[in-house]
Amino acid sequence: MTDALLRQPRRVRHELKFRRARVEAVEQLTPVLKRIVLTGDELEGFFSPGFDDHVKIFPTPRDEPLVLPTLGPDGPVFPEPRPVARDYTPRAFDAANRRLTIDFAVGHGGPATAWAEDARPGDELGLGGPRGSFLIPTSFAEHLLVGDEAAIPAIARRLEELPATARAIACIEVNDAGGELDLPSPANVEIVWVHRNGGPRGRPEALTAAAVAAAKRIDPADAYVWVACESSVARSMRAALLAARPFNQKWMKVAGYWRLGRAGSHEVIED
Repeated sequence: MTDALLRQPRRVRHELKFRRARVEAVEQLTPVLKRIVLTGDELEGFFSPGFDDHVKIFPTPRDEPLVLPTLGPDGPVFPEPRPVARDYTPRAFDAANRRLTIDFAVGHGGPATAWAEDARPGDELGLGGPRGSFLIPTSFAEHLLVGDEAAIPAIARRLEELPATARAIACIEVNDAGGELDLPSPANVEIVWVHRNGGPRGRPEALTAAAVAAAKRIDPADAYVWVACESSVARSMRAALLAARPFNQKWMKVAGYWRLGRAGSHEVIED
């Protein structure tokens, strides 16, 4: 296989399924990151090969019935009123025990956050997908990963799957040192924690400055750049990184995982 093929990201589609799962365990990883472990027979066959895959979750209050979409001939059919849905990264899946782990960034409002903050063993959660994966090869010599709390699950998955021959710099914005956590990897990894120190989320200055400084220490000839944070920050960061270094734009993925003032936003940014 040629070097070019080894470095060619590709999209794959998966059969869409809607599932019900129950909370098995809850763990507070940091003041703003909560781990929910889900289990259930309907997780049989769950598949998430991409480190930044997304599932739709349907957070339903404990005293309300969980009603999921069904699959029709033209795709999903949603009940009325349409259930609230949000995108989350599967942090890990144990197929043998049908156990799915999702890490939630909490403390900033919204129905998914409220559900996670209140979750306890036995609670039910609806899931849909992933509908597809964007598979980014691990064969690049260097990797730049940038994000805020919402991106930590994907960054953690990526670091775990990188080979020992790779070098990675991860720039992650959190409120303060209490938001930091151990992110193991076989690779040679440097974590740059960027602290807001009580400042507002969704501001570009500090995280962009850290990412640009890291980019200047990376050889763009064999590097993949991955960014996920607030949408406007991600867009301006993409421009700043390309201005700082001549990265191959086919070897970049920049996404807005959330947007200030808008609920349920998720977008891939390509310009």
